[in-house]
Amino acid sequence: MRYKKVSIAFTLILFTFLVGTSYSFYRPPHNLKVLPQDITHERLDSIMGAFNKALGVKCNFCHAKGKGSERLDFASDENPAKEVARNMLRMTIDINKNYFRTDSVIHPAYLNTVTCNTCHKGDAYPGQ
Repeated sequence: MRYKKVSIAFTLILFTFLVGTSYSFYRPPHNLKVLPQDITHERLDSIMGAFNKALGVKCNFCHAKGKGSERLDFASDENPAKEVARNMLRMTIDINKNYFRTDSVIHPAYLNTVTCNTCHKGDAYPGQ
């Protein structure tokens, strides 16, 4: 009987933890100004990962820490590099849309003919 109670308690704790963490890891993105508002978490994460790789940087290159926190505030515009990144994204979207777009159904932000890596090749400041 005692084993059954411990087992049930453990299962409830584990379930609560798993449900709680699965929701806490995903927060809908806020303050998107170039990327589509309905972007999925997976696609946003993939795009950000491509930025990291193309520029050879980590998330804190564009994203500022939250006030009084060590965690990054992804919605914040405190870091000026974030606006530079937005402008660079607008430029690549424009190039792909006007010169390489082949499918009108795909949002231009998702086209990958010209990417950050085209120029950056792992360097945050190419050509310097």
